[in-house]
Amino acid sequence: MILSPRGARDAAGNAFQLVRHGRLADLRPMPADPVEGGAARGVRRYRPPEGVVPAGPPVLFVPPPAAPARCYDLRRGCSLAEHVVRAGRRSYLLDGDPAGRAGQDAGLREWVRDLLPGAIRAVSRDAGGQPVQLVGWSLGGVVALLAAADDPGLPIASIAAIAAPVDVRAARLPARLPVPRLPVPNPWAGLARAAAGAFAPPLGGVPGALLKRIRRTGIDAHLLRPYRTLAHLDNADFLAQIEAVDQFTDHLAGRAARRIHRALFQDNALAGGGLDIDGRRVELRRVGVPVLAIAGRGDGVAPVRSVLPLIRLLPGAPKVRFEVASGGHLDVLTGRSARATTWAHLDRWLDEGTVRHGIRRQRRAPAVTG
Repeated sequence: MILSPRGARDAAGNAFQLVRHGRLADLRPMPADPVEGGAARGVRRYRPPEGVVPAGPPVLFVPPPAAPARCYDLRRGCSLAEHVVRAGRRSYLLDGDPAGRAGQDAGLREWVRDLLPGAIRAVSRDAGGQPVQLVGWSLGGVVALLAAADDPGLPIASIAAIAAPVDVRAARLPARLPVPRLPVPNPWAGLARAAAGAFAPPLGGVPGALLKRIRRTGIDAHLLRPYRTLAHLDNADFLAQIEAVDQFTDHLAGRAARRIHRALFQDNALAGGGLDIDGRRVELRRVGVPVLAIAGRGDGVAPVRSVLPLIRLLPGAPKVRFEVASGGHLDVLTGRSARATTWAHLDRWLDEGTVRHGIRRQRRAPAVTG
């Protein structure tokens, strides 16, 4: 690979940064404060930029059960939370495991009937009684839909479900969420194709079992990562994304995720319109708020055909909008191309919510300083 003079300068600068600081990505989380209240377990309010008084219905990010809530705040410059907060929206995060409590070990019933409803009520109360706009990725989107169906009286303004599979026949759900596929330079392209064919069909990333095996043998740490870094040393944004994704996948939970997968997708019940949770039937047709569904064109975990049934499964919703964006399972939410695709769809959706529910300003909150 021959670099241009500019590429060589960029590579030298990135190498210096790596030697001096050990990384290129700015992994500082967006500043947030806990929301007080009996039902506000694990709810945090993001601090707005200095001088900004957020307006409009509040936004609550719902992480997938048993997965890090950091998916919405992967790194500065490629953080959906940062993007939404800086747009002047009052934004919150449900951190399912803020202090070792419930989130990582909670089952489907606790998420649908306890954790998420409590968070929704706490956010609405904190925002002056306004209804809440939910944003859920992967199983977070599925749980948001189930909570709305289980209790139509919850103060929910709308739901944006990103890469949320409902038809298990069309979805491949690994034990671990996959790592986005990263391009391999030409000298290794043949090896990459052979490896992909030998282990599994493309899942929008590395399968969980293979990922574990790679980490156990140390190949990723001692061979693949350094080579990948050298091959893209002139591209700081690419390398920063690798670092952020690596940190995210290091904290994925396996056992709890598999348990919730089984509960959600046993007998493909969701594709039929609902499922039983703790002896009570939850029907998706009872969702009575507008829904935005976004599927990733390259997503093997939640392919387009596994998300598309939401159009027919939500007859009670006043509006169901379906969009297809570029990227795999994590890429569609927070990949480098998501800024111009998924985030643009979400911006328009949240703007429409502000029009429907009004601009009501909330009290001035502490400014972002980090």
